[in-house]
Amino acid sequence: MNPRLDLLKPYPFERLRALFAGVAPPAGVAPINLSIGEPRHPTPKLVLDALAAGGAGLSHYPMTIGPAALREAIASWLAARHAIPLPDPATQVLPVLGSREALFAFAQTVIDASRPGPMVVVPNPFYQIYEGAAILAGAGIRCVNAEEAHGWRHDWESVPDDVWARTQLLYVCSPDNPTGRVFGLDEWRTLFSLADRHGFAIASDECYSEVHFDESAPPLGALGAAARLGRGGYLGLVVFGSLSKRSNAPGLRSGYVAGDAKLIAAFLRYRTYHGSAMSPAVAAASIAAWRDEAHVRENRARYAAKFDALTPRLAAALPCERPDAAFYLWARTPGDDAEFAKRLHAEEHVTVLPGSYIARDAHGINPGRGRIRIALVADEAECAEGVDRIVRLARRM
Repeated sequence: MNPRLDLLKPYPFERLRALFAGVAPPAGVAPINLSIGEPRHPTPKLVLDALAAGGAGLSHYPMTIGPAALREAIASWLAARHAIPLPDPATQVLPVLGSREALFAFAQTVIDASRPGPMVVVPNPFYQIYEGAAILAGAGIRCVNAEEAHGWRHDWESVPDDVWARTQLLYVCSPDNPTGRVFGLDEWRTLFSLADRHGFAIASDECYSEVHFDESAPPLGALGAAARLGRGGYLGLVVFGSLSKRSNAPGLRSGYVAGDAKLIAAFLRYRTYHGSAMSPAVAAASIAAWRDEAHVRENRARYAAKFDALTPRLAAALPCERPDAAFYLWARTPGDDAEFAKRLHAEEHVTVLPGSYIARDAHGINPGRGRIRIALVADEAECAEGVDRIVRLARRM
């Protein structure tokens, strides 16, 4: 067996199941799960129709590079969304089976474990896939904390030069999971400068970029920032996106990687052996989704209405703010976050994710401790009922 498997830490939801072991929620109280970022708004009919119509393609093996029509649809969407020149669909865009598998596999492509002390730098709190990808690629991990005192900003420049010198990959997430913070142009300028100086690749996880609250000012993405800073070839940069959050299609497993053509070519070569080709039916559904914005605007409007209604209601009992983007409330708990989550499950039959479970002890703190992540992904009534139960428990404590 690969000995690195033993270095993997339990996944947050595995830890949550262990936390709830032996807990009996109140009988007759309907469960409400706000712990996982799984969109539960209906998948658009146009996606379902295209999926069904694409079934004829199942009689053919798919190509790893994906159909040209899909790459062109993604490239056109990227150009329009980020106000950038059209990426080359043949060399700068690659369909993937959702951002999760691609974020993991990318580390296996770019990390050279034969070099002394390879490092991957990750935000903290974070999506645990970054950590697992680094471990299985044979790299060490450096966490960069995001703390409330600094507006949940990451102090990238606190990483010592000797760590940056060994860094081969930097994972970032904007809008951030779990805080919802969006990186500004100056932050991207800092990251690009560090990457140029030390020669590492940047993997920008932007799966939450289309859940935001101002149609006139969508979150700045890495490609848009690079273009504004004169980095038209996207040197050392790849961006990961998906239809899971944007189009309420987490089960479709469809996304993209875009950016530096050299990195995309290496990733395609890896994936040819990895066996990560997209089903023709899924590709057909994906083309329909990327070509339509009406359903995305409708989706955003629903999220915005939930945050407008529920953020002040929750904040009256647990300190929290509406995020820049994404669909999480990152709320402070009275006391230990895991104990609060356990009592909430036991007394109110509501499930949330303890913040300490998606962060690591680093540099003397766990930046997720004392917080819970609440995913407002269910319908309006269920989210409202869930928030009311959370408030009820908080006022008893």
